[in-house]
Amino acid sequence: MTETGFTAAEFQNSNITFSSMKALIRSLFPRLLTITLLFTSFAWSQTTGGLEDVLNQMDAAARKFQSTQANVIWNQYQKVVDETDTETGRIYFRREGGEVQMAADFVEPDKKYVIYSGGKVQIYQPKIDQINEYNPGKNRGDVESYLVLGFGGGGHDLLKSYDVKFLGSETVNGVSARKLELIPKSIHLRNNIAKILLWIDPKRGVSVQQQLFEPSGDYHLSKYSDIQIDQKIPDSVFKLKTTPKTKIVSPQG
Repeated sequence: MTETGFTAAEFQNSNITFSSMKALIRSLFPRLLTITLLFTSFAWSQTTGGLEDVLNQMDAAARKFQSTQANVIWNQYQKVVDETDTETGRIYFRREGGEVQMAADFVEPDKKYVIYSGGKVQIYQPKIDQINEYNPGKNRGDVESYLVLGFGGGGHDLLKSYDVKFLGSETVNGVSARKLELIPKSIHLRNNIAKILLWIDPKRGVSVQQQLFEPSGDYHLSKYSDIQIDQKIPDSVFKLKTTPKTKIVSPQG
């Protein structure tokens, strides 16, 4: 299993460190993140006004958002050693009490659980019976903005943080998907994320693939399948299944 940790430069005047920021990126999604457009009910247009139409329909979809879950295959490429690590599992998003919650249950190559709820990230590794807990502090808004990209976030909100470009169509796993490129506007954000690519299935209005590039050349490629929208997700999914001996640590560097 790839050890969680960050390679990006530290955010100034913040309670979150570089190592914890990278842990968020690598553990959330594909995301974090991810950073996804997994729940985006819209029809694409290739006319000049197409992007505006898409953003309007994303806004409409965000108002209706309740939950999304899917299988995920996550590839993490490290340029320095030219190696790719792969994790597989299932990811869940839901809106609860005015906030978006995320849970990921990775099963291969080792068990790992990731939960974001109440402004706190918890990463539990049963193999060592330890929870790494991160508090984004002043950067909570940045972390949540990653989570709601397609999971309850509006289309026009993208334009506040990213330069968005439509790159045309591309076949992904037999699906003729529409491809978007997102370039962060913030210098601080670009220290962690160089760009994001999203592949959207226009018929289902969901993301079938996404790729997040770090300035170092490392990238995270996520592929989704068995996507279910607005299905009831048990509360237990968003609770860690620990033992009486589970150790909790809060990495600061």
